[in-house]
Order: sequence, then C-alpha cells, then structure tokens
Amino acid sequence: MSHLKKVRAGSWLPNSIGQIDAWIRDLKKEVKKQNAPLIKPIQDFKQMVESDAVLNGLATSMFTEAVIMREKTPLGTPEVKNFDEFLSLLNGIMTQAPQFTECPDKSDDEEPCGLIGFPINALLDWPMATSFGYEFFSNVLVNQQLKKILAYWSEYLVSKDSRKVLIESFPKKTPKVLAWLSEPAKKEMVKVACEAVNVKDQKSCLKQKFEDIFECNPNDKYYGFKSWDDFFTRKFKKGVRPIAKGDDIIANACESAPLQVVENVQEDAKFWLKGQPYSLENMMNFDPLAKKFKGGTVYQAFLSALSYHRWNSPVSGKIKKAFIVNGTYYLENRYQGFINPKQADPSAPNDSQPFLSAVATRAVIFIESDNPKIGLMCFIAIGMAEVSSCEITVKKGQKIKKGEELGMFHFGGSTHCLIFGPDVKLKFDFHNNEEPNINAINIPVHSKLAIVK
Repeated sequence: MSHLKKVRAGSWLPNSIGQIDAWIRDLKKEVKKQNAPLIKPIQDFKQMVESDAVLNGLATSMFTEAVIMREKTPLGTPEVKNFDEFLSLLNGIMTQAPQFTECPDKSDDEEPCGLIGFPINALLDWPMATSFGYEFFSNVLVNQQLKKILAYWSEYLVSKDSRKVLIESFPKKTPKVLAWLSEPAKKEMVKVACEAVNVKDQKSCLKQKFEDIFECNPNDKYYGFKSWDDFFTRKFKKGVRPIAKGDDIIANACESAPLQVVENVQEDAKFWLKGQPYSLENMMNFDPLAKKFKGGTVYQAFLSALSYHRWNSPVSGKIKKAFIVNGTYYLENRYQGFINPKQADPSAPNDSQPFLSAVATRAVIFIESDNPKIGLMCFIAIGMAEVSSCEITVKKGQKIKKGEELGMFHFGGSTHCLIFGPDVKLKFDFHNNEEPNINAINIPVHSKLAIVK
C-alpha cells in the first residue's frame, strides 16, 4: 500500500492514499446503488461548465492531466477519472457527514487513520494539483457555484439525520468506519486534546473521558448533540482551557498548531509566487486599515480535524471591524502542484496555507486592544476546501474580553492568522514545539501564545 511522504496536517484526510482510494470505491458503490438524480446546485454547475467552452476544456483537462501525472508516481491511477464521475460522487456526498475511520497499521493492528473530513477534497486532490485545475478553481463563476453546493450540503450537516454518524459503525467497510461516540473515537479525541497540554500533565490528562473535556450529555444517545455540525463545533468544558492572564500576554485564538511566524510583512506582495509571501491588502480584502500593519508580524497556525473549531479573542479590546470575504474553495498554490519538481502536495491544500490567506473564503476581524502596546491587531480565519463556512459572532463596536468567542468554522476547522503592527515586538511561546512547522502539535486555546516586549 502506498503511503504519503508527508503527514496530512490536522488529520483531515488519512495519511494513506490507499485508504482514500478505498473510501472512493465504496462511495462509488453507494452512488450506483442510490442512482439519485443530481441535486439542483450540482446540475446547475454541470450546465454552467458544459456551456462555457473554456471551463469545459479546463474541467476535462484537469482530470486527464491528473491521470497522466499520477500514473508517473508510485500511487497509480486516481479513482476519479473525469468531471462527470466527480459530479456523480459529489452528489452522493450531499447526504453524508464525515466519518471516523480505523485502518490496519504496519503490524495489522487497528489504529485511527483520520477521517474523510474533506470528502470533496479527497475527490479533487489530484486535479487540484494540475495547471488546468489551477485555472479552473481560480474562476469566479466556478467558486460562486461551489458556494451554492456547499451551502446545500451544510443544510444536511445541521440536520438531525446527519448525527447518525455519531452512533453508527460499519466495521466491514474499508477503511473501517466507527461511530464518533464509540470508545476508540472518543479516546482519539481525548488524545488530541491532551497532546496540547504540558508534557508533565499528559499522563493524567489521558485518564480523562471525552465528557470530562467537552461539553456534552453522556446520558443521551447522541450525547446531547443536535447534528453533525453541533458535534463538530463542540465546546471545551469550563476550566479545561484556562485563559492566560496579563495585559501583555497574547492568548492563543484557536486550538491550533503553529505553522510559521513572519516579520516585516508587506502591504502588497506577490503572494502567488513559490515563496507565498503574505500580502496584507489581499489578506484584508483591500481594507484601508491594511496599511497600518505594513512592516508588522503575521503568525499562522492550523486546526486539527479532531479538536476544537471555535475562535476566541487573543486580547481584550473593542471590535473595530468584522466581515466575511468570499473567495476560492479548491485552489492551491501553483508551485505546490505537479509543477513542483520535488513532489506535488498530496495533502492539498496543506502546503498552500500562506497563499490561501489571500484568496480563500475567510473572516476578517480587526480588534483595538485595550493595551496600547498592542494597539490595533487583526484576526483572520481562513477556510480550506469545503471547510469554508466562517461564522462571525461579534459585531463592530462590541467590547470583548480576552478568551471570549469571536466566531467559528462550521463542518470542521482550517487555518488562521494573527497580525500585529510594526511597533509590536513579540516573544512567542510554541509550547511543545521547538519551532513552528507543518507537523507541529496543537497549542491550547486561551493559553499564552506570546508576550509583548
């Protein structure tokens, strides 16, 4: 079985390509059995692409190129062969919620292998990496239609029917599907939560149960969760993640793993290039406030599929502005695709996170800190693939305390940035990580992320 050279950061997809392919084959069987007509948003998408010679050519070519390029790797031929097959499988996903899976490890023992948290991304992993895919998924009309499709899917994910994955297991499937509230799944979510705490406290943390860490009702069959989305946006129990004290302390805004810290960022940079420099005006959607951060610092971190997906204020202060930016869904940096001589990013779009800060659907929140040494700062929540439903829960002019909720990602989590002005000097604390990196361990939400010098 072929395995990826890179770990799929955040466990949004299994590390094994073979397990993803097995999931796609199983989805094909279900779709064939259901034989359901395409839902209206997908039918409209199909008609739009087919009626546009350029889009139709790109849609055809990106799957053709994916087949050719993947056959040149040890991974073999991709399971999704063409655009029509993709639409058919996409249609099948519209009545499914992400599932928890177990796979055999090297010794044939069962171990958690992630979830298909990005099921549509799983179908598009390889077309996204092609030159034709780059052009297709950067098209405004394509992204408008994808937004409608994801909105349709979201209606299912907030329904009562979607929570059946919390209690239903299918051990004969490949990979093995377990209920989210099964003991192995709960144990894995506790493990992820405990990896973030101090090493000396991890042993005692691992003795806790799921209900000791997260708000829920274990006396209820569904633990009190009303839908898949309600389960995925679950909260930590009070006291599990204490808020770092001190006016000069920046609290971690999300339960997330540090990706990088970049200083002296530019207001206008060529973010689409191989190095993916941050471009403030693009990240902030050309808001006039962007110029105030020129020469400042960007901290970026990514969220885990099995963890906590809400955003919390890193400082006490006042909401200056808050807005959603519509953007792309399945676009990755061109140089992380097959054009990369080392290897196309098999975990698309993991290696494109800085690039996505300028193009993906995102929430932008400016906060005027009560601490004049911090002043105006910015929080940006960035959607990746189908996890692009950003909900802001604060309003302009609202006073907010450090640790209070700013909003959340629905149907999962993604990546986020904290941006500080040029006069703010910070000393970061990466907790259980020596340095930020794509395989980093989560830092607890609310904990000390940095201190203002």
